[in-house]
Amino acid sequence: QVQLVESGGGLVQAGGSLRLSCAASGLTASRYSMGWFRQAPGKEREFVAAISWSGSSTAYADSVKGRFTISRDNAKNTVYLQMNSLNPEDTAVYYCAAKIQVYGSRWYSVRPVDYDYWGQGTQVTVSS
Repeated sequence: QVQLVESGGGLVQAGGSLRLSCAASGLTASRYSMGWFRQAPGKEREFVAAISWSGSSTAYADSVKGRFTISRDNAKNTVYLQMNSLNPEDTAVYYCAAKIQVYGSRWYSVRPVDYDYWGQGTQVTVSS
């Protein structure tokens, strides 16, 4: 059974930092890229960042580029999202997702529907 469990969310003041973690289990037989998405109240789920299986490739939404950093530790089956210079517009529930690598397919996608597994989400609230 595949499980993705996020942690590290919370309340932070504008300008502050948070580090989210996502621990994956049940995916040991597959290679998978990982993504972070977020969803604010009344808005659609949006892409934040992604990282390839090896960690050598990353992708970011323009809104977080230069402030957020995605990384992974495959020995621990964990992916991280370091978030710096947070602002109130970053307030949302943050979700991690896994995309099983299939030969010939792009390693990441900005569309939630292209990811195979999801965590339950962790709330990030940035106060002004």
